[in-house]
Formats: sequence, structure tokens, C-alpha cells
Amino acid sequence: MDHFQYKDGAMHAEDVALSQIAEEVGTPVYVYSTATLRRHYRVFKEAFADIQPLICFAVKANSNQAVLATLAREGAGADVVSLGELMRALKAGIPGERIVFSGVGKTDEEMEAALHAGIKQFSVESEAELEALNVVAGQLGKVAPVSIRVNPDVDAMTHAKISTGKSENKFGIAWQKADSVYARIKELQHVKAVAVNLHIGSQLTRLEPFKEAFTRVVALVKDLRAKGHDITHIDLGGGLGIPYDPEAEAPPAPSAYGEMIQDVMGNIDCDIILEPGRLIAGNAGVLLSKTIYEKRGENRIFYIIDAAMNDLTRPAMYDAYHAIAPVVEPSSAETAVADFVGPVCESSDVFAKDRKTTPLKSGDLVVIKSAGAYGAVMASTYNSRPLVPEVLVDGDRFAVIRKRQSLEDLLALDTLPSWLSDDEV
Repeated sequence: MDHFQYKDGAMHAEDVALSQIAEEVGTPVYVYSTATLRRHYRVFKEAFADIQPLICFAVKANSNQAVLATLAREGAGADVVSLGELMRALKAGIPGERIVFSGVGKTDEEMEAALHAGIKQFSVESEAELEALNVVAGQLGKVAPVSIRVNPDVDAMTHAKISTGKSENKFGIAWQKADSVYARIKELQHVKAVAVNLHIGSQLTRLEPFKEAFTRVVALVKDLRAKGHDITHIDLGGGLGIPYDPEAEAPPAPSAYGEMIQDVMGNIDCDIILEPGRLIAGNAGVLLSKTIYEKRGENRIFYIIDAAMNDLTRPAMYDAYHAIAPVVEPSSAETAVADFVGPVCESSDVFAKDRKTTPLKSGDLVVIKSAGAYGAVMASTYNSRPLVPEVLVDGDRFAVIRKRQSLEDLLALDTLPSWLSDDEV
């Protein structure tokens, strides 16, 4: 459930008309619902009431500080993959002890900052990273809490570009090497093994791959404990999918996911860390856009809107489905079949093909739904298009939480070398 609904013939975000946001902020613009963020977090948390895990929101899904602050007030931690994400999480009020640092390429600078912040754990993804972390921690006179991310070689049955748990993926340490890597940790003075973690992919719509991977991890933890490693918690990552397409198979409910995890964990007596991202933020946001033109080709209709693939890249990158709806509620049963496309000079700048819709005209507003995760965070300035703003709604009020980048701001990022300056030309 989300809080983007028609009221009195017009789509609202909670109690704010999207047309009002379009008028005051312009389009395209990302709009997030506080009520939806809170509801999704609480529903997920309630699914694990018996084990009370640390829920670390995957910041890569939506890194706006207002979104992070909203979740921080609900008790969420953060899963970060860069120094920038770490700084955002801390600034949003998430304490270091509720932050885990993932990612395959942590730099010395990132390790040092995370150690100073007192984070919960480093999710180490290679033997080289482990050795580097030991050196950095030693230079600071600290001991880094470490969780080895193991690659269980499980097919997540999701899109190839968001699958992370197979042997050919770049993530994690091979299952067969886990024993020797944990043995190496015992030999090092400035790292300490506290956990095991994994993450097999994103937008999973079945529980079976999770269950297979989690069962393997439980067996590994038991084996490591038998060999003297003090494993206190297990990090199960994220990846549970959301319903983008209303006609596709619905992903499992958080309650079913929770029951499966509690069944697999049994009485292993470990704290649990979970890293949902899309599940919390995906349906909590929309991309609000305006129709520029209706273009009729020989065999099809194109609705050209002012949002583009640089603003929301998922359809172009993953062939991802996003529902699209008019802001004004249709008053008749009349329909059209059209392609929704953007103005970027690429054939892949397409949000939907052969989509059944209400007929539109120039100036009509539309929303691209389920855009709260992997939307604004993946945007670019391709075609010299400035980054679009983000808005957070809370009841009957809203605020711009990232202003629209101006062309002047964008152009000012470039600097001419001295030999191209007016003085030398």
C-alpha cells in the first residue's frame, strides 16, 4: 500500500495535490510520502517482532538526508557503500553503532572514517580488503569489527544486473574460502570476526533462493563457532522485491519472509541484521512529469514527457516496468495505447511501450510510480539536463528536500584550462 491516491478527481500524495507541487516546484520532480516510508518500515519491523533485528536501510536505494532522517526516527540503521553515504547517514542522525559498511572497493580513507564513526561492522568482500583494513585499524590503534560477506553461489532468479550471489558475480568471498579467511582473521591483531553476512541480489520475488542461501549461512556459523570464532550476529542482507507491475506475480509479503527467516535461524542464538532498501522506499515515491507533446507515428502514439532516462534510468538499464498514471483521474472509459518516452537523444529513453492509458494532451501531468528507490540516486546530467528536485510530503504539508539544479550550477562545474581562457585566445 502507498499514499498516492485520487481524491476529488486528482491524485494526491497523502493530503497534498500533486498538481500543487507541479505548480510550485515544476516538473519533473520526485515526490516522496512520509506516511508510506513509515508504514513500510513498520510493517517490515513487525514481521520480525520475535527476533527484533537491526534493520539497516540500504542507503544506495535513496540517500536523501530527509528520507534517512525519517527512517532514523523510526529506529532504522543504515547500510552504506561509500564515504558519502556514511556521511549522509551520520548527518541524518543514524549513530555509528547502527551502521554497516558494505561494498567491494573500500578505500583507506573510507575505512578510517568508518572506524572513527564507530560503525557496527565492516562487511569485508575480499582477502585484500581484510589485510588493508587491518593496517588502517592498526594505524589508528583500533580493532575493526568484521563480517565476511560470503558468496553462497545461489541463483537469486532475478535480473542479471542485480544478481549478486552467484560465483561469477564480483561480490563476496567464495564459499569454499570462508574457513581460511576466518582463520586469517585470528592471526591479525586489528580485526575481529563478529559476524557472517551475505546478499544474493535485489528484487527477488520468491523465497526459495533466500532459504537456500540462509540455510547455508546457518551451517557456516555453526562450523565457525565450533572452531572458536565468536560469531555474535548474522547479516542476511536485503533484496525482497516490491510489486512494480500489478499484473505480474506478487512478491512474498514481509510476514512470509519473516516466518521463513525465523524458521531457518532456529535456535542459533545470533542477533540478526537486515538491509532492506527498495522494500521501504520503492513505492514511497513517484516521479511527477508533464506531457510535452503527443506525437503520432505511422503505427503508434508517443507521449513525450519532460522526465527522461537521465532522471529515472531503471527502464533503460534494466527494462524495468513502472506503472504510469495521469494526475487527473480519468472521467471516461476512453483509452489509448501509447509509448511514454523522454526527450533525451537515445532510443533507450523509453519508460513504457504499448501501454494502455487514458488519452493525454500537452500539459497533462502524469506520475511514474514506484520511483522512490534507485530513482534520484541514479540520476545523471546526460544531455546537460540538470538534476531534478526532490520533495517530501507529510500529511498536508510538503518541503523541497533537494532543490532543482540550475543550468548555471551545472555549467559552473566545468573549468576552462588557461590556454582556452579569453586572455590567451
